[in-house]
Amino acid sequence: MKYQKTLLALTLFIGFAVSAQSTPKSPDDDRDTSKVATTVKTLFAAMVDPDENTLGNLTLEELSYGHSSGSLENKSQFIDAVVNGTFDYISIDASDQTITITGDIAMVRHIFMTKGKTAGNLMEVRIGNLMIFRKRGGEWKLLARQAYKL
Repeated sequence: MKYQKTLLALTLFIGFAVSAQSTPKSPDDDRDTSKVATTVKTLFAAMVDPDENTLGNLTLEELSYGHSSGSLENKSQFIDAVVNGTFDYISIDASDQTITITGDIAMVRHIFMTKGKTAGNLMEVRIGNLMIFRKRGGEWKLLARQAYKL
């Protein structure tokens, strides 16, 4: 009997410990996830139809934008490359996207697929992508992006 009580107490303790570690999702989590997804789509739209103001508004000054080639750009370099660079985005799609939010940080992972032109030649690119957004002033802004070859 004493063994059964000890086992019951241990089971209850483990159950409470596990439930204390998992916090239920709030409606705010769903709203933020939706806002982050919308921000990603808006960013991609501003890359396809280059919009310097939108790109500036959606990115933080501390931006670190990493390409799958290993090259890095800061905010001004990223915006200049999209607006004036040699690669002209025709379309951008993201598949298998996941969004994880922790406080004021959102991590977005997806497969980044783009069609574009460079030096008059049509190109298709399919790479992995990790984007980090930070919530500032109620808005989600791109802090970092790192692409990687699949």
